[in-house]
Amino acid sequence: MNEPTVVDLRVEHGARFVGVAEPRLSWCTETATPDWWQAAYEVEVDGVPLGWVDDDDAVFRPWPASPLGSRDRRVVRVRVRGTDGVQSPWSAPLPVEAALLQREDWVASWISPVTLVDPDRSAPAVHLRRSFELTGGDGQVVAARLYVTSVGVHTVELNGGPVGDHVLAPGWSAYRHRLRYDTHDVTDLLVDGLNAIGIVVADGWWRGHLGFDGRRCIYGDRLGALAQLEVEWADGRRHVVVATDEGWRATTGPITGSDLYDGETHDARLDLGAWSTADHDDAGWEPVERFAPTVGRLCVPSSPPVRRIEELEVREVLTSPSGAVILDLGQNMVGRMRFTVEGPAGTEVTLRHAEVLEHGELATEPLRGAKATDRYLLRGGGPETWEPSFTFHGFRYVEVTGWPGELEPSAFRGIVLHSDMARSGHFSCSEPLLDRFHENVVWGMRGNFLDVPTDCPQRDERLGWTGDIQVFAPTASFLYDVDGFLSDWLEDLRADQAADGTVPSVVPDVPGLPLPPGGAAAWGDAATVVPTELHRRYGDVGVLAAQLDSMRAWVDHVADRAGPRRIWDRDFQFGDWLDPTAPNDRPWQGRTDASIVATAYFARSADLVARAATVLGLPEVADRYERLAAEVRDAFRHEFVTPAGRIMSDSTTAYALALAFDLVEDPELRRRLARNLVRLSRESFFTITTGFVGTPLVLPTLTEVGYLRDAYALMLQTERPSWLYAVTMGATTVWERWDSLLPDGTVNGSGMTSFNHYAFGCAAQWLHETVAGIVPAAPGMRELTLAPRPGGGLTHAEATLRTPYGRVACRWRVEGTTVEMEVEVPANSRAEVRRPGLEDEPVAVGGGTHRWTYEVVEETADRWSAAPPGWSG
Repeated sequence: MNEPTVVDLRVEHGARFVGVAEPRLSWCTETATPDWWQAAYEVEVDGVPLGWVDDDDAVFRPWPASPLGSRDRRVVRVRVRGTDGVQSPWSAPLPVEAALLQREDWVASWISPVTLVDPDRSAPAVHLRRSFELTGGDGQVVAARLYVTSVGVHTVELNGGPVGDHVLAPGWSAYRHRLRYDTHDVTDLLVDGLNAIGIVVADGWWRGHLGFDGRRCIYGDRLGALAQLEVEWADGRRHVVVATDEGWRATTGPITGSDLYDGETHDARLDLGAWSTADHDDAGWEPVERFAPTVGRLCVPSSPPVRRIEELEVREVLTSPSGAVILDLGQNMVGRMRFTVEGPAGTEVTLRHAEVLEHGELATEPLRGAKATDRYLLRGGGPETWEPSFTFHGFRYVEVTGWPGELEPSAFRGIVLHSDMARSGHFSCSEPLLDRFHENVVWGMRGNFLDVPTDCPQRDERLGWTGDIQVFAPTASFLYDVDGFLSDWLEDLRADQAADGTVPSVVPDVPGLPLPPGGAAAWGDAATVVPTELHRRYGDVGVLAAQLDSMRAWVDHVADRAGPRRIWDRDFQFGDWLDPTAPNDRPWQGRTDASIVATAYFARSADLVARAATVLGLPEVADRYERLAAEVRDAFRHEFVTPAGRIMSDSTTAYALALAFDLVEDPELRRRLARNLVRLSRESFFTITTGFVGTPLVLPTLTEVGYLRDAYALMLQTERPSWLYAVTMGATTVWERWDSLLPDGTVNGSGMTSFNHYAFGCAAQWLHETVAGIVPAAPGMRELTLAPRPGGGLTHAEATLRTPYGRVACRWRVEGTTVEMEVEVPANSRAEVRRPGLEDEPVAVGGGTHRWTYEVVEETADRWSAAPPGWSG
């Protein structure tokens, strides 16, 4: 008998410290029993079984015990019983702990140095410290927790050692509405008697440069911290042993300047020694004072922290035509450099960062105002190892000046930073260019999912553009577990959303940023699209419940702007941003009229609100938005579509929108629209004719309307503009523009080009769902459609994905007329398998591994390798 086993028990989004009183539980089940299905589960809390629950689901199950209070700790286990009556053993125990759930739990005060600094300049990092006595009599410390946040970004030390491994904490949120704090288990760092705690705070997003208009101090001009350390003894006593107050002291140290855009300067001659130890003499430090930064509620993040994820070695040391020494890491990455150096005191080593070389020299023009320069002044007297603490750069190449002695590449490492999300999906196939493109998409996501989903990680911008994540969310949710990351970001969107429903173009909002007023279509629609995607991919009904009012407010705002005609043809629109025919200096002026884009998204978002309301059991709300969506679809057809199947603008994006968003229902009219979509693809010889809006739609739409070969031809094109052109030019991330680097090696001179910009990487969704064939068929992917579509001459492809229920895999191989296919389905899930060439004979399967080998007719095999009509290569 095959006994099921409960694995991957988790609470909410996988956090240990939770910020809600009733956190939800999820788990997976592993078993060798084919088609296993859960019939019931039981939860044990602190050793007490709470009784069997007849429920076959295992994702986001309700908290089964009394609500948690602040600091409450519970240990949870789960066991399951299958429909076959076989019961699993208890899972491994999962500690669950609530952080501080109420504002009154905080006894600490905000503190800042009494000496004010020039708001127009990067400030030295502030060091804050306090000694404290830990005396518990005969008692034993069983738990110690440090709750800490800052205005600015911080690191923490306790008794001379680091606390945690978070980078750039507490990150960037909608500060005026919500400020995240971290909870650290510091039990093992305390000692009996005298202890000391130290916090270093630097400018970060709070006080440093932010936005493309050169401003600083967007949210405040003072750095500060809020922290309290609580200890619990074995006899149940608990108290705060130290908290931020006027008893702390402050100074500056070796970090003389730190800025996210400009870089960091570190003078090791100013090192403070063991400044966070109890016996350090801080008599010369200055006092601090209480202050009141303008911040909102304190909250526990659902997003994972930014961490050091990986180290890259230097691939090659180059000498530029001008004689500069340049390190090539072989991969465009986001993070910073660490190096070990030895030389005389005061020697200054300078690192300048850039993504590409232009004619052999460091190409810094795309950085615009960002200096991206780190400086280290040696202490002298022996080897010194340094890595910046409070900045990050987007780069592949590093120019080194001032290096004492012979430079050895082994002295350097590239430290990759991003939010520490779990990798969930992988893809590979027989075409190396597609594999490299997919890897570029992964690296682009890694670099831009650094606390918030940014547009680019290198220039003077790095903002949470809503349009970028709106088009990329389906791809992101395949590559990494982004439920917590994007749920946290959606809280910022909801907080920054205006009273009239307007969604800022960037989230968190940057007050005063020179952007067109009012929300824009496809950008503001992140309010509806992103929560819908999280529900689709993770089965997270909670995110729909949390965001429904925001979703409705956005659609109501658009309805007001469109008026009774239901055509949104006023206000500034980004349109089909970066359509390759748009002028370099006016990227919003593409082929597709902005009112087409705006009205199409109006209809789609109204429909998404209706669907969300249906899921949440709100039929009256659902009916209202269903009717609104129908009105907008009717208006779209009457305004933009002719009976002959032509759409105003006659653009690829216009036809893709009409078909993908089901704005046209009549089958014959849809066929005419599809023929025009294909006509435009063939007339362009399968080069790209779409921008941000059309690009995620064109491949799945061509596939859906029966032109798979055309979709493959578009995906496999290498001439510019195309997805693979950048790959042939040596790209290791996805570019912002289709021609960010011209064939002669010259950088696009638009003044706005990034070599790490994930939006156009949305095509990877088509690789996952069409080429490899993994398609969600129900929320949370408990039900799947596994339907790969060979083509383009590919001989094999495969993808794996960790769903909330477990691992899914789909693999296929074609040799002549022989097809091999293998799928893996997790326990407690089901799939409909549509085998290539036998699509009319679907197979229903349950959990387990399933394999087929069969023959197809020669005509079918030829179709998978043939080019579409009109294709000239």
